[in-house]
Amino acid sequence: MSRPLVAIVGRPNVGKSMLFNRLVGQRLSIVEDTPGVTRDRLYAPCEWCGRTFDMVDTGGIEPTTDSEILLFMREQAQIAIDTATVVVLVTDIRTGVTAADKDVANMLLRARKPVVLAVNKADSTGAEDPAVYEFYELGLGDPIAVSAIHGHGTGDLLDACVKHFPPAEEDDAEGDCIKVAVIGKPNVGKSSLINRILGEKRLIVSDMAGTTRDAVDTLFENEHGRYMFIDTAGIRRKSKVEERVEKFSVMRAQLAIERADVCLILIDARDGVTEQDTKIAGLAHEAGKASILVVNKWDLVEKETGTMEKMRKDVMRDLSFMSYAPVLFISALTGQRTDRLFELINFVNDQSSMRISTGMLNNVLADAQARVQPPTDKGRRLKIYYMTQTGIKPPCFVIFCNSRELFHFSYQRYLENQIRSVFGLEGTPVRIVIRQKGDKE
Repeated sequence: MSRPLVAIVGRPNVGKSMLFNRLVGQRLSIVEDTPGVTRDRLYAPCEWCGRTFDMVDTGGIEPTTDSEILLFMREQAQIAIDTATVVVLVTDIRTGVTAADKDVANMLLRARKPVVLAVNKADSTGAEDPAVYEFYELGLGDPIAVSAIHGHGTGDLLDACVKHFPPAEEDDAEGDCIKVAVIGKPNVGKSSLINRILGEKRLIVSDMAGTTRDAVDTLFENEHGRYMFIDTAGIRRKSKVEERVEKFSVMRAQLAIERADVCLILIDARDGVTEQDTKIAGLAHEAGKASILVVNKWDLVEKETGTMEKMRKDVMRDLSFMSYAPVLFISALTGQRTDRLFELINFVNDQSSMRISTGMLNNVLADAQARVQPPTDKGRRLKIYYMTQTGIKPPCFVIFCNSRELFHFSYQRYLENQIRSVFGLEGTPVRIVIRQKGDKE
């Protein structure tokens, strides 16, 4: 929400993916002269006229179809439209205005979003092709002739998009807040927790699973800082997801994880860590998000001496791949320990954003190698030249060595533990990339 989002939509095979690649300056989306190649949404950052924004490529929209795949693609495109700041409708000058173009245009008019009309495949140079004027028929304003192949007209297209962005200062105002996604299986208390934090019944709470369907964004500010809480639909097992509306909700929950800085992974204290909890935690881990394991409904658990410590050990055992994540026991109903969430959110967000100098890293690396020698195989010893940090959120490190094959996973894990023991990095995953001599950048 801190950056504008531009969604590229249109019927199949009008050149959306090629235009997307041209605008973001990378070949990210598969381009093939066959309808239906793009199915999922694909996001990439873009910059124009000093404004940074996100661009999303979508599958072709078939307004009337019985195909399950095409219906899924339309749902994906609808999510992109709903969350977009500006929508770019791509059409094809060679085919002219088709019935499908009219249907998609009507769909966009109903969405009441700013629309920029791009007439693609206008590849010839010189005077503008008069066929462009036919597209006024769609009722979406002035058509802009573009060529995804040659790049003609793309500057005018981006200029038109930027005109619909909110003022830059509004972006900055939201950009300094921490985006927190509250995720978990259905009925674990996600909406109750956000209502408790806000001090009001902003979100509907019910014992019936599936009450929340959209990913709902709520800005909140207190003495600890500014936060954007994203309440998501409960993520159920795929076999249990039958309704199309719920499939829609699960997609939005996954999108919420992608755009969050911190994930609160809610676990029901009565059930402990279930298989579904493990899968949901895995989504945050794979996305590289700073995370906190929040055990909710602690007020409903019968307690005796050592109950909390035993539960903590059980959680860490069942989610051993997230041993870096802190565990907090709360009750959204009574408010027990919910005030501690903000300190933890700030802490893990700072840890995820930590930058470590190359000099300090290589001091740790030298010490680690002195303690435990790098592995050998058939007389060949692994030689590690140096290590450097290449990114944050999550912290990403590149290690340069003589042979990737000699770099056993166990030694990589050992080095990660050494880095964590010195610098902390609590609450965040760590990415380590191994490069050997001769690798291209």
